[in-house]
Amino acid sequence: MELRDFGTSGLRVSPLGFGAGQIGGESQSEAEIEKLLHGVLDLGINLLDSARGYGESEARIGKFLKSRREQCLYSTKIGYGVPGFADWTGAGITAGVDYALKLMQTDWLDIVHLHSCPLETLQEGSVIEALQAAVRAGKVRVMAYSGENEPLAWAIQSGYFGSVMTSVNLCDPFSLLQLLPEAQKRGLGVIAKRPLANAFWRFNSQPHGDYAETYWLRWQSLGLYSDDLPMADLAIRFSAFAPGVSSCIVGSRQLGHLQALKTALEQGPLDTTTTEILLKAYAEKGQNWRGEV
Repeated sequence: MELRDFGTSGLRVSPLGFGAGQIGGESQSEAEIEKLLHGVLDLGINLLDSARGYGESEARIGKFLKSRREQCLYSTKIGYGVPGFADWTGAGITAGVDYALKLMQTDWLDIVHLHSCPLETLQEGSVIEALQAAVRAGKVRVMAYSGENEPLAWAIQSGYFGSVMTSVNLCDPFSLLQLLPEAQKRGLGVIAKRPLANAFWRFNSQPHGDYAETYWLRWQSLGLYSDDLPMADLAIRFSAFAPGVSSCIVGSRQLGHLQALKTALEQGPLDTTTTEILLKAYAEKGQNWRGEV
């Protein structure tokens, strides 16, 4: 895949990234995970995104991709879950960086996000100072924030961060329309999460209690449908080519799924008419939607 500039950071990212949350559990064998991770890189995907809360994900990336480290951009998310350290403290951030370095078997982390850090904690400042210190020490290349709504708006405006991660998809346009123009103006890299909108189209009726329920309801309220394109193709092209987006991350246990999305992206941006229909629908029906945390 053709690489893109990641804001003004100097990094270059694939437009399709790999969300590594699904490799943190026990649903696959170690051999299957190793094959999947190498297959991801072979597809031309260079961005791998993990988090402290994703089970064994960080450790498996480090274990299986150590020999190909120079081909990868390691992104992770911290702020909590380090044994012996309080969550959302400066010491916890420092320990979180060091813990991730150890698990991922690397001397540096390319992108480190404060993972849905509360607004008041951002404003207090100690977690920001700790992450800045990690950047100065050469442990972290790009200091980042992952989240939605008011905390994300504050992070973008603050000038502290080199990149952000937020939901950008067919049913979650808030950040795209309200916040990313400022991020783009400031030269921030942007990683779009949930680009497939939790694949809400899997359900013919309202999926009560499912992760996709909110997006299913939103799509129904828009009154739209897709005849010309499979929904997955429509969704990934909408997110990956949205203004300001550097890369979008997709989690999958199946390499064929990622290959199909890569093929869809090779078709380029959605046509102007489709984009205009979507934007009109958001203006009419989705003005009060907030970013899904």
